Order: sequence, then structure tokens, then C-alpha cells
Amino acid sequence: MYWKDFVDISGWAGALLILCAYSLLSIGKIQARSAIYQYMNVLGALGLIINSGWNNAWPSVALNVVWMGIAVYALRRNRRAVRS
Repeated sequence: MYWKDFVDISGWAGALLILCAYSLLSIGKIQARSAIYQYMNVLGALGLIINSGWNNAWPSVALNVVWMGIAVYALRRNRRAVRS
């Protein structure tokens, strides 16, 4: 597989993960604090970061870095809440 193919697949997979996460949340199948929701957002943002960076779409890279950061923060916060 060529790098361009990897970048394209990463972008499409990232978009699909984020859309699926939001859809599942909106129809009540998962909760916003659930690990699966946050992991879908982390992996989705990563795929979009790869694709956007390759294509020099820096505003999209910045947006998805923040999106990923929020999801990582939520995962850590939720993990701490479960421990206490």
C-alpha cells in the first residue's frame, strides 16, 4: 500500500469513527462519559490529523488536535472518577 492510500484510508476511517460516535451518542446507544465514545473520538481525530496534515489543511489539524485532547482529558478524568 502506498502512503497516499494510507492517508486517504486514515481520513475516511477517522471521519467515519467520529460520525458513528456522535450518532450513537445522539440516539442514546452510548453515554458521553463512556470509554468507547472517547476512544472513537481519539482514533477518529488521529485519522483526520494524519489526513489533514498530509494535505496541509492546518486549521483542520488544529481542530482535531484539540478534539483529541478533549477526549484524552475526558478518558483520564473518567478513569480517576472510577478509582475514587
